[in-house]
Amino acid sequence: MSELIHYESPSPNWNDRQLPVSMVVLHYTGMESAEAALERMCDPVAQVSAHYMIEEDGKVHRLVREDRRAWHAGKSFWRGESDINSASVGIELVNPGHEYGYCPFPDSQMEALLPLLAEIVQRHDVPRANVVGHSDIAPARKADPGELFDWDLLAAHRLALKTPRVTMPGPFENDGAFFLALERWGYDISDQPAAMRAFQRRWRPHIIDGLVDGECSAKLFSLLLDRDAGKSR
Repeated sequence: MSELIHYESPSPNWNDRQLPVSMVVLHYTGMESAEAALERMCDPVAQVSAHYMIEEDGKVHRLVREDRRAWHAGKSFWRGESDINSASVGIELVNPGHEYGYCPFPDSQMEALLPLLAEIVQRHDVPRANVVGHSDIAPARKADPGELFDWDLLAAHRLALKTPRVTMPGPFENDGAFFLALERWGYDISDQPAAMRAFQRRWRPHIIDGLVDGECSAKLFSLLLDRDAGKSR
């Protein structure tokens, strides 16, 4: 067992991968306890799982081997790919979520996530732009890991992209141009307000209203410029 894995908690909910790993998807469990989340992900009737679950105190469970396809993403999309389960490693962070009293992620939990994520990213050569939240890949259905997740901590360790600090006005002529750019960045924009809220949860979490504004437009434009310049690896 890896020194980063404290418990082997095998789930029967997996099948064969159809794609190489190119993404990591971060979730919160959204249940009242770690025990309830673990029980659900190991229940064959539930048909859900993840590769890893991290408790609030930093204890890490491995549920599904990385060479297998865990069932954590559901119906989802990112950058042209719709079989996210085949293309990703899923990590669940124990947190009650918005339904049961959403709260910040403890330091001990984040400190356990960092080395685990670093190993996964290095092992599979995952670009920083492909370390995403569940809400990014399923904006109409999911809100996790949510606006309290510390993406900037991951960015400081080069495990995710840094949030752009922008002062320029919004560069897009209208909302339609913004959403075309958002689709180019990777989002499913079939539900535009939901896609906007997902973008805000990730990149501007202090205001989540689903409305296009100059700050969000400038952030998206900066992200696309960096990607085109090869700075998103």
